[in-house]
Order: sequence, then C-alpha cells, then structure tokens
Amino acid sequence: MTKWVHFLQEKLIFLPVKLPEDYAYDFPKKFKEYFFETPNSGVINALHFKVKNPKGVILFFHGNADNLVRWGAIASNFTDYDHDVLVMDYRHYGKSKGERSENNLYADAQFCYDFVKKKYGEENIIVYGVSLGGAFAIKMAAENEPKLLIVEATFYNLKDMVNRWIPKNTTEKITTKMTYDFRSDEHIIKVNCPVYHFHGDKDLVVPIKSGKKLFNELEEKRPEVPKKFIEIKKGSHNDLSNFEQYHHEMKEIFSIIHPQRND
Repeated sequence: MTKWVHFLQEKLIFLPVKLPEDYAYDFPKKFKEYFFETPNSGVINALHFKVKNPKGVILFFHGNADNLVRWGAIASNFTDYDHDVLVMDYRHYGKSKGERSENNLYADAQFCYDFVKKKYGEENIIVYGVSLGGAFAIKMAAENEPKLLIVEATFYNLKDMVNRWIPKNTTEKITTKMTYDFRSDEHIIKVNCPVYHFHGDKDLVVPIKSGKKLFNELEEKRPEVPKKFIEIKKGSHNDLSNFEQYHHEMKEIFSIIHPQRND
C-alpha cells in the first residue's frame, strides 16, 4: 500500500517535463540562467529576469506541470510591474535534478529566497505562488519576512485535495500513508505580511472552496494581517491572467506598495 500511495502521489502531484542540460531558453525579455547547488544534492535550474532600475524582486513558484519553457514566459510578464523576477524549476523538472521530497523542495525554495534576499534585501521581496507553487510561496512567507505574499489558485493542504479526488471510503487509508502534506493551512497563519489570494470560481483543478477554506483560516486566526481574496468570475485554473479583473487588482496591489509620488 505504501509504495502504491507514493507512486500515486508522484503521478498526481507532479507533472514534470524534462529538458536536456544544453537546452537554450529563448525569451524576448532579458534574463540570466543559473544552476544552484542546493541542500541534499539538489541542482536547481532557475531563470532571473531583469529590468532597468527594479523596484524589487518577485520570487515566483510555478504550478505542477511542464517546466521553465512555459513558466519562464509566464513569470517574465511580471517584469511589467518594474520588478525583477526569479523562477526556479523543481527537482525532476526541466534541467533540475535531485531526490524529491517535501523537505527537499522547501529547502530549494529557501535557497532561492536567500539568493534574492542577499541581492535585493528582504524588504523588497514579493513571493508569488501558482497552484502547487502556492504551497512553497506560503511556506517562504511563513518562515521569512517578505514584503508581500500573492497566491493564485492554491489549496488548503494536500489531504484536502485528496479528499476531493479519492472516494471517501479509501481516503483515510491513503492519507495516513502519504509522504507529502503541503500543510499550507498551518503555514499561512504564521505569515505576517499582506496576503492576496486570486482564485477562479470555475476552477476544476483546485476548487475555489479549497482556496476559500485556506483564506478563511488566515482570516479567523490572524485577523490583524492585511489580506484580500479576489474571486475571478468565470476564471478557471490556468487563465486568470486573461481577465481584466486580475490585471486591475494587480495594478492596485503594486500601486499600494509603490505609490506614485506627486512632487
């Protein structure tokens, strides 16, 4: 049962696409490629998109499918907000290597956080996570002090997702054998910075109920933390940036953290 559950987890949670090490990325925006040697024998491939005179940096954690070919293109769009962007591929994704475990994935995320912290100062870091990446973004915001946390289409915890995928009569047998938890519900209540959560009301991958459940945990236990849940009407799992509401809210967020000066 344990081996079967582990196999099932890996196949359901992670949908990586590998790349040859000599693959040459091609993006219209300026970037630098890194190979980070992270704890526990990790080799993590990351892309660093840069703008002239950045106001800060966005540490971007992507979703559970594909690799930096897709996610680099998506992450690079955030340079439009006058911020540099760092995005990494998880172990077994793209050119990244190493034994994958929840602890190792968090350690890789922390390594990247420390990298941008050293370059930009922690007060200038925005942590952004999409879907599975929300678990890493929330963990980084809980264990550090970034300027802002933004998550998109992320879930309460992994058990909550399993409860939605697996018949109830087998759920308990499976969840007790799981080696991944992604307890964002426990981590989010340790976050001190402002939190923004985007979620589409037509999301069939991570139902909005799971996202609202996570947000409500923060609202109930940390009422003093500034926060906003942004429900995108007719939005599904991968298309929120197609909606004007999303862009309006993002512009509003960045106008709050970097108000225009009227000299």
